[in-house]
Amino acid sequence: MTTRVNPDDSGTITRPPTGTVPSQPVAVHRSTFSWRSLTHRPETGAFVGTALVFVFFAIFGGAQFLSLGGTASWLNIAAELAIIALPVGLLMISGEFDLSVGSVVAGSSVTLALVSGAGGAPMWVGVIAALALGVLVGFVNGYIVTRTNVPSFIVTLAMQFALAGLTLGIARLLTGSTSIPLDVDPFFKAVFGALIGGQFEVAIIWAIVIALVVAWILQMTKYGNWIFATGGDTQSARASGIPVNKVKIGLFISTSVGASLVGIIQTSLYNGAQTGVGQSFVFNSVIAVVVGGVLLTGGYGSVIGVILGTLTFAIVNQGIYYTGWNSDWAALILGILLLAAVLMNNTFRKLALTGGASKPSTKKGK
Repeated sequence: MTTRVNPDDSGTITRPPTGTVPSQPVAVHRSTFSWRSLTHRPETGAFVGTALVFVFFAIFGGAQFLSLGGTASWLNIAAELAIIALPVGLLMISGEFDLSVGSVVAGSSVTLALVSGAGGAPMWVGVIAALALGVLVGFVNGYIVTRTNVPSFIVTLAMQFALAGLTLGIARLLTGSTSIPLDVDPFFKAVFGALIGGQFEVAIIWAIVIALVVAWILQMTKYGNWIFATGGDTQSARASGIPVNKVKIGLFISTSVGASLVGIIQTSLYNGAQTGVGQSFVFNSVIAVVVGGVLLTGGYGSVIGVILGTLTFAIVNQGIYYTGWNSDWAALILGILLLAAVLMNNTFRKLALTGGASKPSTKKGK
């Protein structure tokens, strides 16, 4: 029998005591809305952060930031980041990291351009090859981590460097250049690289669909319970019959496939590939996930929080240009925001796990 993880009245995730398995399904009670219950949710801190930075840049960025073009600038960045950050968030909830996503973006982009550009194969063959690269890299990462117990930080960092070197070497060997052009088929241009209204990337639709799928997996399936249980206590999860290794390998594959999808989107959008693209996603995805309320130690987080984290990052990243200030200040703001998010998330997590109740006082004679 597997351990079920159920939301409590405040919407947070609770588990049975370690080593125990409930004999009957735990009932889910829905309470009425209350402001107090909001403080118990993992995405509350992320919402506060998003609201604050939006108001900040709306004031100092003025009408340009609030214009359609200004909105498109940060929504486009948030969409591409979310496609990677959502599966990365699931992986971090399970207690693991993936620092190879940057090279997967570049590797998939170059693979598509080589196969369907320099190689002359149909576009769909290049897309499948790019996605297959993501599946392969994710499987290798997950297999090594689960079989050797080497920290995923080290394994995926090694993969990041190895795949980056392999991508650069193959591109130079086959084309003699680090830039590979691609004449994108109109159908695939519409699916992956179109601009809606001339400003909004179709990646926004992809991000919304992926967010809905991930939310369904995390909240409505037993696999979502397994992810939380794996991140909360790996040994107890194994003792409860959860296939921990398969869960982790599957999550590593999902992060790499998400990165491959971004590589395909960028190649279709810009009609070509660059061997150096995607490296910013390595830490930007982690920043967005942490700002979104996912704990670095695993076992806690939400899809809404990750989405809010990507929006916060994108607003800061683009908002600074509309203020007229030196763009160097964006890094300072992101650093302060990351530290504040970690401190705030720890506070909201404690409220969630304790129900916000204070410890009863002990008095003599009572």
